[in-house]
Amino acid sequence: MKLPAYLKAGAVALCLASSVVHATGMVPETSVVIVEADDGEGAINIKNTDSFPVLLTTTLENIPQDTEELLVVTPPAARVEPGKSQRVRFMLSSKEPLKTERLKRVIFEGIPPQQQNKNEVRMTVRQNLPVIIRPAGLAKSDAPWEQLSWKLDSNSLTVNNPSPYVVRLGQAVQTLPDNSTWSLPHTYVLPGQTLTLELDGQRKPGASKQVRISPATTWGFTVNSYDASLTP
Repeated sequence: MKLPAYLKAGAVALCLASSVVHATGMVPETSVVIVEADDGEGAINIKNTDSFPVLLTTTLENIPQDTEELLVVTPPAARVEPGKSQRVRFMLSSKEPLKTERLKRVIFEGIPPQQQNKNEVRMTVRQNLPVIIRPAGLAKSDAPWEQLSWKLDSNSLTVNNPSPYVVRLGQAVQTLPDNSTWSLPHTYVLPGQTLTLELDGQRKPGASKQVRISPATTWGFTVNSYDASLTP
């Protein structure tokens, strides 16, 4: 026998109400990890904001475009007491000098202790952050997105990054003044990389002279939108 929709909803609500759900609160001090080759390492503090101890695990991930293993993380797992912080270090393991910035990802996961004989669910929460590895001697750039080269050819919009910097930005890009919206395949443009954007919707783009992007600095700060010129 099929239950009416409102009865199904009520049953689900009762199930949810029968237990208390808590989420772990492992909070990184910054939104990006920077590893300087000049120092040979980088570090970040992760704070346990919950009222119980948590097992913090740290896992490095490669992006699809760069699978070279360049870092070692320590500690890979650590118990963090309530209100305390754990410092996680990222040590450069590459034997060859880096020529450009490199991009990796790191996942911080807080695993709460199991509660026996309690009607309680504690959820594991993950923090997935970018890791930028900077070559020795590379000058800092506060606006690396200004070096991107944008080109609109018929219905195709491409972007090229001739610089040694990783440029992070929102996936939505707008051409001006026709106000067409385009989508990047991911939220970064690597050094030397050329990407082709997809046009959102069925409307054919009109004549445009600029693109509007939403970039982020290397150190994780968001900035106002930036308008770049289209190259002929």
